[in-house]
Amino acid sequence: MQALQSIVDKQKVGARFVISAPMLGLDPVAFDRLAQSWIATGGPGFVLDGIPFRKVVDGQFFIQRVTVKRLAEQR
Repeated sequence: MQALQSIVDKQKVGARFVISAPMLGLDPVAFDRLAQSWIATGGPGFVLDGIPFRKVVDGQFFIQRVTVKRLAEQR
């Protein structure tokens, strides 16, 4: 996912920043699935660093944004 990598690459190592569904052009259900995998294993170049913000859609809670912390580059 190039949009995600672009966002992560702009951050300094150790920086805290937000990634949201609209930033990646995803609907809440798709972003929730992606965020769940980040919670379990970490993301590409970052780890979760806060409680995910959830939004109610049709009576169900979905993750809409997460606060993450940039890790050292792994190249």
